[in-house]
Amino acid sequence: MTDGPVEVARRLAGELLAPAAAEVDATGVLPRGQLDALADAGLYGLVGPAGAGGLDADGATLAAVVEELAAGDLATAFVWLQHHGVVGRLAATGLHPDLLADLCAGRRRAGIALQAATRPDAAPVTLRRHGGDPVLDGAVPWVTGWGLVDVVLVAARDGEDVAFVLVDAVEGPGLGVVPQSLVAVQASATVELRLTGHRVSAGRLLGSTPLSRVRAGDAAGLRLNGSLALGLVRRCCRMVGPSPLDGELDAARARLDAAGPADLPAARAEAAALAHRASGALTVATGSASVRAGSVAERTAREALFLLVFGSRPAIRAALLGRFGAAR
Repeated sequence: MTDGPVEVARRLAGELLAPAAAEVDATGVLPRGQLDALADAGLYGLVGPAGAGGLDADGATLAAVVEELAAGDLATAFVWLQHHGVVGRLAATGLHPDLLADLCAGRRRAGIALQAATRPDAAPVTLRRHGGDPVLDGAVPWVTGWGLVDVVLVAARDGEDVAFVLVDAVEGPGLGVVPQSLVAVQASATVELRLTGHRVSAGRLLGSTPLSRVRAGDAAGLRLNGSLALGLVRRCCRMVGPSPLDGELDAARARLDAAGPADLPAARAEAAALAHRASGALTVATGSASVRAGSVAERTAREALFLLVFGSRPAIRAALLGRFGAAR
């Protein structure tokens, strides 16, 4: 019987990602071969439509695959995860079927640059038009996978709407990047994307959505990032051995799965806090070797720190501060 995508992800995480994770972390370089292996296994088309060569998997399967990959190597999972938001949006438009097929096969890979258009604490990327073509101005502070992806989906403010534009991931006129130095997942090749009068063809505009609708729907999209934190907990559980953490992992996952938009921030905070605590348990269980740079426990602790703030929102931050006894 052919293994399903979750079993495939578990095997790849155990046989390929985890054994290479220390070197990936130490060098800050994610080998393309790891992403190629995910593509060869069909995981780049996990949520893509069957008509484009995808597996048409549901959200629960995607979340489970993210968890397995993150347990193996967070940097790899982090880069791979961005791709699926672009596949989903492109599939919904019916545009660029050849590109969609390439994305589902992993022949081409995608990243996202979305947060600067909607967050109230960030200067938005804006869209204007020149001769019918979109022109982009602004900066996105966190864009993952630069040099590992071919296209980036950029969200830009267009009056009271948010426009979604495909941009080639190549530096050139009006497009530059500044590498970000991170305490963990440095191999994710995360950069600040800077756009200054960057013009793309009109066909790269994938539609617009009212800003109010984008903001209202933001909470519903928080579930998936919680699986990155659960992946770290899973890694810790496997290394520590049977313990109450196993039950806590199951409970945190169940709460994320059951949460509606109003409850998702608290559930996301619970997952991030559990990853932080589980990494502490792994550190103690490992003993003095955990303070050696490059140990699994040391790397996991830094990754758990990263996930306390990755993809955060004010409600998630408030819930975490409450858990850590620092609520305002």
